[in-house]
Amino acid sequence: MQTYTTQMDAARKGIITPEMEIVAKKEYRTTEEIHQWVAEGKVAIPANKHHTCLNPEGVGSMLRTKINVNLGVSRDCKDYNIEMQKVMSAVNMGAEAIMDLSSHGNTQPFRQKLTHECPVMIGTVPVYDSVIHYQRDLAELTAQDFIDVVRLHAEDGVDFVTLHCGITRKTIEQIRKHKRKMNIVSRGGSLVFAWMSMTGNENPFYEHFDEICEICAEHDVTISLGDACRPGCLADATDVCQIEELVRLGELTKRAWAHNVQVMVEGPGHVPLNQVAANMEVQKSICMGAPFYVLGPLVTDIAPGYDHITAAIGGAVAAASGAAFLCYVTPAEHLALPNVDDVKQGIVASKIAAHAADIAKGIPHARDIDDKMGDARRVLDWDAQFACALDPETAKAIRDARLPEDDHSDTCSMCGKFCAVRSMNKALAGEYIDIL
Repeated sequence: MQTYTTQMDAARKGIITPEMEIVAKKEYRTTEEIHQWVAEGKVAIPANKHHTCLNPEGVGSMLRTKINVNLGVSRDCKDYNIEMQKVMSAVNMGAEAIMDLSSHGNTQPFRQKLTHECPVMIGTVPVYDSVIHYQRDLAELTAQDFIDVVRLHAEDGVDFVTLHCGITRKTIEQIRKHKRKMNIVSRGGSLVFAWMSMTGNENPFYEHFDEICEICAEHDVTISLGDACRPGCLADATDVCQIEELVRLGELTKRAWAHNVQVMVEGPGHVPLNQVAANMEVQKSICMGAPFYVLGPLVTDIAPGYDHITAAIGGAVAAASGAAFLCYVTPAEHLALPNVDDVKQGIVASKIAAHAADIAKGIPHARDIDDKMGDARRVLDWDAQFACALDPETAKAIRDARLPEDDHSDTCSMCGKFCAVRSMNKALAGEYIDIL
């Protein structure tokens, strides 16, 4: 019989859970290390008790960098079958989490399908679902309505919820006073801001935070503290609004931990490359090492259509500097709801950033696959190279479309007999090196 509520509660009681054992094995860490980090809040294992098909993962800067894939329907793109194609693609490509950000229709069946069938972590943003669930406009909703939707998502098996708790009535005056170039670009943050502006009430996620923590403790839901004031352009990066909210998120982290509720803290956003590492250090200090979950960061504002690349550049630096969780960005960012191919490109870019950071941080065994690739390339073993590739299908398709001639079929069509690897292998073996 379970004698604990959450993973953090178990860790603080000296209990090593099955989830901790699985994470320790995956991360090449001892169960004692994982147990200690969970107890301290430096590692979160989002694992709702009702998500019984979950293959748990740990999120923390000392573990492999994890990636999240956003998907979900909108009023203009409402085919849940396509969303399930994206889910399967994401799982097959190694994403560790999926966030359902649906903003149209009856969202519960899709959410329940995810938590009943999908083995990766599932996250949601309950404030999106509030208007849809009650079919009432934003200003007509009460604080209790928002809290009840958090409870509904917890009961449905969601592993983590993004809650924009750090934006308050004070923020309204800050936004007006400081005149940011992009104001608030967080969808959830803007909804909470709009609700406060229309009703004159305090942010319900802040005002009733302890009640929400009790709900999350009951079901073991991790709170992902959303950054409503994340910068939406380089000009707004690391400004008063962003940092003041981060300070409040640090305070809320302590309050959640007092309920034995696990916490992740969300971060920017659009940030100049030279400010990325500093942002990570500030968060680690203010939020006591709680796992940092970042969107990108995007290091330039001028690359619509290529923002998976701008995010991967920022994401690699962020993760190497302490971010634990990267939210992928697709080529469709700022332009449209991503399609299946956009999702794949976003995942690949984010996985590259995460893996590069893990190597830089010296995560145990992170470089093993790179060393295997080096061995395969040295002997021109193409099948072994494809086996090591992050996306074997694409790598093989490119080679097969431009195969070399038969008399140098062990090389590729770039260099042919000028191949440095081929020449070196022959030279070191004492063989004649034919070039023409």
